Amino acid sequence: MPENDQELLSRLKKGDVLAYEEIYSKYAERLFFYAMNIFKQQELCEDILQNVFVHLWEKRKEHNITHLKAYLHQAVKFQIFKMLRNQRFTHEDLTRLNIVDASLNASRKMEFDELESLVKNLVNNLSPRCREIFIMSRFEEKSNKQIAEELGLSIQSVKNQISKALKLLKEQISPEQLAIYQFILFIFFI
Repeated sequence: MPENDQELLSRLKKGDVLAYEEIYSKYAERLFFYAMNIFKQQELCEDILQNVFVHLWEKRKEHNITHLKAYLHQAVKFQIFKMLRNQRFTHEDLTRLNIVDASLNASRKMEFDELESLVKNLVNNLSPRCREIFIMSRFEEKSNKQIAEELGLSIQSVKNQISKALKLLKEQISPEQLAIYQFILFIFFI
């Protein structure tokens, strides 16, 4: 049975490496995906994630974290802004930042509703097994290992189904729409 975040944080404060690894495997993929929506540079996003998790480990005894998910997302956002501050902006970076800024505008609510409806329809059109796994992964925020255990599948089968679902969604939704949708979900559901 998976531990809740408070138990993991308690173990982490005591220097438990396994708790640290569980936190990493639970959140790293989502945090990386969020950073990739801004930078589109794998190495840079890996650096951001490494900075966040190294800092979490180094300051484990000093932190008084009450909401791990929110803390990690804030840490990634801080690292993103720090990276942006320290590097030259490319035209693509500015375009992505403009998209992110625009998504905060209240007039984007209608666009978000349309995107959400599109995503739900696309998810509903996935095969039953693929849809079930995708919902467990992306909406119920379960790890690949948890999904595999619950459904009696291999972790690789779970990864394959998630990849298949993401590929189908990406084919149907423009990158800008997808970035806006994910950013708004991130902002409103932390």
